[in-house]
Amino acid sequence: MTIQEISEQIVSEFSLFGDWMDKYNYLIELGKSLPMIEEKHKTENNLISGCQSKVWLHAAFEDGKVIFTADSDALVTKGLVSLMIRVFSNQSPREIIQADLDFIDKIGLKEHLSPTRANGLVSMIKQMKFYAMAFEMKG
Repeated sequence: MTIQEISEQIVSEFSLFGDWMDKYNYLIELGKSLPMIEEKHKTENNLISGCQSKVWLHAAFEDGKVIFTADSDALVTKGLVSLMIRVFSNQSPREIIQADLDFIDKIGLKEHLSPTRANGLVSMIKQMKFYAMAFEMKG
């Protein structure tokens, strides 16, 4: 699936929930299904700076695709990173770099996240795109 198709799927899923408490609960559920990062990758180098909670992000490059795994010590943050992994993992570096992430606005995430969580989300996206750029230059 393309990034656009996955984004549309996410918008559709979030539209099923009427209020923001339900959407937060859904985010927390998504976090529980996050592909777990191996313990050996839970290092200082893989911590995303700019996040209030701890978020570890690992990227690998296999068969021209970027594969992300992550973990967080906060439930909502874990949900946010699982959303981003769903969108970006198994995509080419070029697709990640050029991705339009308008689904974040469409599902109302920006206005319903605290400023620190919103900053953390921006930091996650920057880090994921940074990995994609590094893999593209190697590729």
